[in-house]
Amino acid sequence: MSVDADSNTRPHSRMFFGWWTVLVTGIVSGLGHGFYMYGLSVFFKDIAAELSLSRALTALATGLGRLEGGLIAPLTGGLCDRVGPKWVSVTGLGIAVSGFALMYFIRSEWLYFLAWGILAGFGINLGLTVTVDKTLTNWFVRKRGLALGVKFTLIGLGGVVLLPIVDRMAAAFGWRQTCLIWSAVMLSCIPLIILFMRQKRPEYYGLLPDGAAVDPASGSDHSNMLDVGVEYAASFEEDEFSFRQARSTSSYWLVALSYAIATVVFGGFTIHIIPFLTDAGIGRTAAGGMMSLMVFFTMPSRFFGGILADRTGKDYLKFVLAGCFALQALGMGSFLVFRSLPSIYILLVIHGITSGMMTPVVIIILGRYFGRKAFGTIFGTCMFFNAPIGLAAPVYTGWIYDTTGGYTAAIMLFAALAAASSTVMCFVRAPRLPSISSGFR
Repeated sequence: MSVDADSNTRPHSRMFFGWWTVLVTGIVSGLGHGFYMYGLSVFFKDIAAELSLSRALTALATGLGRLEGGLIAPLTGGLCDRVGPKWVSVTGLGIAVSGFALMYFIRSEWLYFLAWGILAGFGINLGLTVTVDKTLTNWFVRKRGLALGVKFTLIGLGGVVLLPIVDRMAAAFGWRQTCLIWSAVMLSCIPLIILFMRQKRPEYYGLLPDGAAVDPASGSDHSNMLDVGVEYAASFEEDEFSFRQARSTSSYWLVALSYAIATVVFGGFTIHIIPFLTDAGIGRTAAGGMMSLMVFFTMPSRFFGGILADRTGKDYLKFVLAGCFALQALGMGSFLVFRSLPSIYILLVIHGITSGMMTPVVIIILGRYFGRKAFGTIFGTCMFFNAPIGLAAPVYTGWIYDTTGGYTAAIMLFAALAAASSTVMCFVRAPRLPSISSGFR
């Protein structure tokens, strides 16, 4: 077996190289996703006022980013499966840098949609979603939940740390200068991705997933390592499905449907949180602090959710996700019933816990159900189905506000969808491989 240019990975280093990948990709993802997901909420009213946009149109830019992120996800996943994720990620980060920088110059709504919706959204989705999750799924099996939990916890930490920083930067320099500064921050992250993300599975570098011990007889013959890796994953009830085999199962479609509903609820509500709070008479600084509280609660749920998934049998993972949806419906329902400040805090805390936990659990379920062979394509196509929903959800929420003067109708819909998805997940069955598949080469 030949080793590519990434062969400087050190098989005998004291710390398994995969954990360095987790730390670096988690930090970079926190900086990128944190600014893109939560930064616009800080700038939302300022951009709407300066460009004379309705809230629906202001939210449309993020919707466009989610739409194209979903549309390109199957291609991104396919590229990651075939050629590796590293250079796909680097390309995405470069595009995101150009989008953030262009925000400094916008003077019209179409340029706003181009900069934030198309370039920044495209770049973040290309560079820091499927590419990172494919990498971590390749490098971890038994400890995949922990690895993803750490990565998503770092993303949540990025949001908690970034919100007050971005708020103060926007107050001191304006949102244009803040976006320009952030483009420089993301540019400085590209060398880290080049150094700490690998193109292939650890077996290509004489390692096993999780840093498991390698039998000297297997490790000395690199041509056997890929088969050894498949056997290692199989020992944890993980089979290698092709994309065609996966899409022929009802489990794939039901998990994809549930993930789409999670996108509706998270994407439809999160971008409007600060406007929702300030409309309720809460000051902007306090609203930013309350949103930071919500983001803070994504961290323990991401981390412990990953650990819980690692310790849950494949046949019972569905109940972890079903519980997330049930709790989310409960949080929104409590606000709709009581309409008080404590109920707002309950809504935000529960929304943080559940939204933080859902994506890692979905990724773990897909990895455990279908294996590493075609994970990029499988997860990418799930995101593809989310594309129109990612566009419509924040715009729909803004339209509800524009037409009714409040967010109640939107929250009612989100609560109903979460309750329905909780029920659906209870009927999902872990798929069984229809025939013995060959090792991934």
